[in-house]
Amino acid sequence: MTTNIEQAINALREGKFVLIFDSDSREAETDMVIASEKMTPESIRTMRKDAGGLICTTVPAETWEKLDLPYLAELFVEAYNKHPGLRLLAPTDLPYDTKSAFGITINHRRTFTGIPDHDRALTISEFAKLGQRVRGMTQEEAKEALGKDFRAPGHVFLLNSQPGMLDVRRGHTELASALLTLAGMYPSATVCEMLGDDGRSLRKEKAQEYASRSGLVYLDGAEIIEAWEASKWSK
Repeated sequence: MTTNIEQAINALREGKFVLIFDSDSREAETDMVIASEKMTPESIRTMRKDAGGLICTTVPAETWEKLDLPYLAELFVEAYNKHPGLRLLAPTDLPYDTKSAFGITINHRRTFTGIPDHDRALTISEFAKLGQRVRGMTQEEAKEALGKDFRAPGHVFLLNSQPGMLDVRRGHTELASALLTLAGMYPSATVCEMLGDDGRSLRKEKAQEYASRSGLVYLDGAEIIEAWEASKWSK
């Protein structure tokens, strides 16, 4: 019998969405997830209309380290002396995490404003292609390739995945990236929180109903963690 994980892996390879719920003890949110390399304008449209949260793209550690893409919080720390008010914004009160995954924002240089469906799909899919290409480059070559094709700031929010992924952090960034790793794909996912008509995070049972109605795989984070810990990728 095919497991949920196997169904999700097959869906991602086919360029389909999967839904991932992190856990009741964390954000208790469901994210709509797709492989960044499979991104299309139609996928962006589905995410903004059916999910409604912030559309973000995960960056595996091997890529953000090669490209020298910092965490946004690190840039804030470096700016404390010039802008001391930023120190007061430190996210020291998050009840579900100790570190934000947010990196910088980018647009592809072939976009205009960067926000239409076509623009964001282009930025995301081309960034995934770049991430795969830079594996064989020196760091200087990789940074030059990034600057040639992308500008910042932009309208695609990058999320830097922790080295070790689920061995270190268990947010949606790592859950989605780990699932793509298990699928044998480039581990960049594009994710978007699902919101309800009441303006709050979509309740789990409502997200499950959407998955059933749309023919999508719904995964609990615990299922991904279990598969990860049983894989060759975990410590």
